Amino acid sequence: MRAPFTREAPDVRRQALVAAAEAVLAREGVAAASVRTICAEAGVSAGLLRHYFEGVDDLIAAAYEAVDQRIDAALEAAVASAANDPRARLSAYLAASFAPPVLDPNLLAAWIGFWGLVKTKPRIAAIHAQSYAAYRARLETLLADCGAKDRRLAAIALTAMVDGLWLELCLDPSTFAPAEAVRALETAAGAWLG
Repeated sequence: MRAPFTREAPDVRRQALVAAAEAVLAREGVAAASVRTICAEAGVSAGLLRHYFEGVDDLIAAAYEAVDQRIDAALEAAVASAANDPRARLSAYLAASFAPPVLDPNLLAAWIGFWGLVKTKPRIAAIHAQSYAAYRARLETLLADCGAKDRRLAAIALTAMVDGLWLELCLDPSTFAPAEAVRALETAAGAWLG
């Protein structure tokens, strides 16, 4: 059900547009992410989008950045809540991808939309590159704290495993349990740690 048009503070409207872009991408995919559809979802007039964004591509990029920030915050919160032991912090970082709010089929649907734009939209490609570089860098630091020798390659391999397991688990949760995904990652991380 679409939201009725309402008057809101500027920042609230901007955030509503970002959330609406994410919701439309998750529900209907990239092809449906039009100005009209997103604005209807946000409960604002179609002309208002241009007041806050250069266009729909700019809005989708802002939505990608917002999703990335939410995921990063969840991962960092997991690390912060872990024991001060380096191995526990690494485990918490890896396991956070398989717990809410990161393990979410709606997030997957939006993420697939963003991934689909990486090859055709330079700004999305730049956000993707920056986001994954930051994830791998954080993982490298956590691996270094645990004494891993080939941290760069370990971070690349573990990132690929997280993506693959996360994707499969969101697509078909009957394939394996989140705990099994974490166990597979722990086994792989253990091999890198020697």
